[in-house]
Amino acid sequence: MLYFSRWKITTIVLVVLGGLLTTLPNFLSSESLRSWPDFLPAKQVVLGLDLQGGAYLLYEVDKDDYKVKQYQQLEGSIRRALREKPRIGYTGLGVVEGAVQVRIRDAQDVSEARKRLEGLLNPQTTGFGGPSVNEFALDMRDDGLARMTFTEDGLDMRLNAVVAQSIEVIRRRIDELGTTEPSIQKQGSDRILVEAPGESDPQRLKNVIGQTAQMTFHLVDERMSGTQALNGRPPVGTHVVMGAEDNIPYLLDKTPLLTGDELEDAQAAFDQRNNEPVVNFRFDLTGARKFAKVTRENTGRRFAIVLDNTVITAPVIREPITGGSGTISGSFSVQSANDLAVLLRAGALPAKLTVMEERSVGPGLGQDSIEAGKIAALIGAALVVIYMIASYGLFGVFANIALAVNVVLLFAVLTMLQATLTLPGIAGIVLTVGMAVDANVLIFERIREEARAGRSALGSIDAGFQRALGTILDANITTLIAAVILFFIGTGPVKGFSVTLMVGLFTTVFSAFTVSRLLIALWVRRRRPSKLPI
Repeated sequence: MLYFSRWKITTIVLVVLGGLLTTLPNFLSSESLRSWPDFLPAKQVVLGLDLQGGAYLLYEVDKDDYKVKQYQQLEGSIRRALREKPRIGYTGLGVVEGAVQVRIRDAQDVSEARKRLEGLLNPQTTGFGGPSVNEFALDMRDDGLARMTFTEDGLDMRLNAVVAQSIEVIRRRIDELGTTEPSIQKQGSDRILVEAPGESDPQRLKNVIGQTAQMTFHLVDERMSGTQALNGRPPVGTHVVMGAEDNIPYLLDKTPLLTGDELEDAQAAFDQRNNEPVVNFRFDLTGARKFAKVTRENTGRRFAIVLDNTVITAPVIREPITGGSGTISGSFSVQSANDLAVLLRAGALPAKLTVMEERSVGPGLGQDSIEAGKIAALIGAALVVIYMIASYGLFGVFANIALAVNVVLLFAVLTMLQATLTLPGIAGIVLTVGMAVDANVLIFERIREEARAGRSALGSIDAGFQRALGTILDANITTLIAAVILFFIGTGPVKGFSVTLMVGLFTTVFSAFTVSRLLIALWVRRRRPSKLPI
């Protein structure tokens, strides 16, 4: 147990030096890092929201808004199903009292209508090999009145999918803004927690996250003006949408010709004619073909670009556009054009999100937390150092050196992983220091027992390390299990604590059993002691 070959000693020394070089940038200022050699590690530990400040936003999926959108789509599906040949006469199709309602005119068509509507129940599987549940429920009366509503299980499954999709969309949007290490987590069944450490403009972040960004392309209906349609009754298959710039009503075809789902890219740019900010967009192959067909068949007509039920622009199609790209112009600033491009690239949210809680954490509070954590860590480390030297003499010095290596390696791993360090994470580091000392205490006490039993100095040290190893591994494995459970079940600060604890467990075993053993082995090889100073 006390023999170390040259390659083992070299490996241990290189690991410690590598950890020291990786940790060192955390103690340097930004100015010092600029002059830091390029071939050396320059990353720093990412500080969490509670340490460096930033934005804290808690969103809730708007169930009512989502249900309205789904019912509108269901309404269109019912219309198409009943118009299939042979056509079934109906009346009163629309959303009424939280359900899609339609009345079949002829009682003889009720049976056929039931079959067609049952095909729209949209069965969903609950998992691999799990039972199937219908998204919608159908209530068909003998008098021809049919009502379709969400089932409870179907709505729950849809909301789970909406939350998961929203998390991915939010993550893409925040990544496009360049925010460092955002934390985006599901809270409960329909809430999403967003923490953006270091975000200097929380309002911009809020605007970018909360906008649904559902982009559609519609033809403008010229049969009547938007004002006439707004004051009267718009033609069937059309609806009125207000303009973003001039607040003028536009009469648009209700069915979009293209959607933002077919966009491949969007970039902010400047118009070469007037140097104003614009957004250039490009469709994918399928969207480009549709766009070319639409512009070819509707040359001379106005083509409205709608974002979240607001007309951004409605230019006239002068000629067919076959390249699959276009430009969105308007009263954009540089930032608003860039934000719109970010939204279009990241994709649309599947449902509206409502802000339930919003907090801005100042960096001053974080700095106070860091200083308090430093003081607690220094006081704890000083007491540990004094105790180990007083209890175990020279071996206590070896344990303190191994403890310092443990902390260095812990910070090195956190830096390489770019794990977010939070205030509970600092508590995890302090706990790791205590556990590292505990491992050395187990080893040294076992060495004492072997010496009292009459073993030689070399035999006592060898037996002490060998027999304490099992106890150390048992203690750390059980703690590791608890830390893993905390990581997967816990959220926010709990995860930060579990990360530092898990990393600290591995560095503790390495430093307590390898580094301290190497130091003692080198001391034994040089001094050849007949009696242990412990």
